[in-house]
Amino acid sequence: MNRTIVIGSDHGGFNLKQVFIKALKDWGYPVEDEGPDCLDSCDYPLFAARVSEKIKADDDKLGVLICGTGQGMAMTANRMGVRSALCTNEFHARMAREHNDARILCMGERVTGQGLALGILKAFLETKFGGERHQRRIDLIDTVAK
Repeated sequence: MNRTIVIGSDHGGFNLKQVFIKALKDWGYPVEDEGPDCLDSCDYPLFAARVSEKIKADDDKLGVLICGTGQGMAMTANRMGVRSALCTNEFHARMAREHNDARILCMGERVTGQGLALGILKAFLETKFGGERHQRRIDLIDTVAK
């Protein structure tokens, strides 16, 4: 069984979110859409917070956040204490999962084409955390960030 994917966007990421939801369902992933449900202008921190809270509450879920550039979503989710990675290529996505155990993938609809974006999403979802030395480094993040 695939992990549940919790997804959210703002108006700047809405169209790519719709593409991702279709692909995720086609790939067999359960999807929880945290909004928005239309292209009306909206505030990305509210949707980043919804997704981040669900990811923090359930270790078996992964998240996807999309805005115009991905920057605002990544900043918000990280500020909420969820390791989130802004990925612009498949290598970023694989390393974010394997080395950093990122729980949320952040992307920018206005800067990443749909084909590449789908490849990044797939790489993020299919890569497992490497553990061991990487866990030690993740633990250090919490130590030095206090």
